[in-house]
Amino acid sequence: MRKLILVKYAPEIFLKGLNKGKFERKLMNNIKNVMKGVEYDFVKDEGRWFIECENIDEGVNRMKKVFGISEVCIAYEISRDMESIKKQALTCALKCIGNTFKVVTKRADKKFPINSMEVSRLIGAYILENTKNISVDVKKPDFLVNIEIRDNAYVYSERIKAEGGMPYGTNGSTMLMLSGGIDSPVAGYMMARRGVILNCVYFHSHPYTSERAKEKVKDLANILKSYTGSINLFVAPFTEIQMQIIEKCREDELTIIMRRFMMRIACKLAEKYDVDSVTTGESIGQVASQTMAGLVVSNDTADRPVFRPLIAMDKVDIMDAARKIGTYNTSILPYEDCCTIFVPKHPKTKPRLEEIKKAESILDIDELVKKSIDNTELFN
Repeated sequence: MRKLILVKYAPEIFLKGLNKGKFERKLMNNIKNVMKGVEYDFVKDEGRWFIECENIDEGVNRMKKVFGISEVCIAYEISRDMESIKKQALTCALKCIGNTFKVVTKRADKKFPINSMEVSRLIGAYILENTKNISVDVKKPDFLVNIEIRDNAYVYSERIKAEGGMPYGTNGSTMLMLSGGIDSPVAGYMMARRGVILNCVYFHSHPYTSERAKEKVKDLANILKSYTGSINLFVAPFTEIQMQIIEKCREDELTIIMRRFMMRIACKLAEKYDVDSVTTGESIGQVASQTMAGLVVSNDTADRPVFRPLIAMDKVDIMDAARKIGTYNTSILPYEDCCTIFVPKHPKTKPRLEEIKKAESILDIDELVKKSIDNTELFN
């Protein structure tokens, strides 16, 4: 008998038709990347994927964070005879919590002499005969005993929910505007979960934002990296741009002009590093620059698609998502980023595009953007 991790990939992959193989290969490569440093063997049996490793718990913890995997199960590989299957099914049932159960059998190998329904009936009867205070419930059981008959037989009842989504790296790339706040890491996670490769840009205003603020963003990028395997983090200097805006532009227009510069820099970095899109953590109406008018004015400087996966989410939902993915406690550390310093008392909430263009025309936009790009640091 072998104890294995059964890997179940997301149902969406099954729907890819002739392209299914491409998604499977990418998912396989992602699994190999996330399992680096762990002794393991990859086992295939008639379309099913299994991982055999000495440290099952470590393997499960890594597997459940791989995008494209919907569920991992602790499975026991046994001989293809009814006595072995009965004994292992009973062992699994005794470990489960609950008073009702159901046996589910999948007979992938049709040469096995007993059909699926009969296997389930026989195994269910055996469990009932050898347990007390337990009954069968085929509609709403407390737990399932799963049996799969392939080249070998497998029995499992322990199922662990994984991240789901699409295999990372199958849907293009994006430049995430990663601040030190709660929202942007969640936006990055959501894009990565759909298979989009993450690159991140953080705007650093030294000395007004501290080195601790930069380290905080690196920590957030590393948390996202635990899902993706690798991430490029670009740290773009932003102090001179902010100082120029403060000195030469109206106070109430500071935030929206600053956002337009950020969008320009993100797009230029995306162009330089062949990234397809830009992603932000903006949510409609959450702050002054995230009104509909503000977003329209920000978008005017973009030369590629801008994704805002949090656009219709409220703050409570975003905070819950941040806790789930593990970024919340880092995001709330009290180190300010460039978006939270020099905030005007009464920021403009309904900026007009032509007015903002006129206001910023006094600045040497191309030169300021170029200097920031030229002095950007890359961490990965």
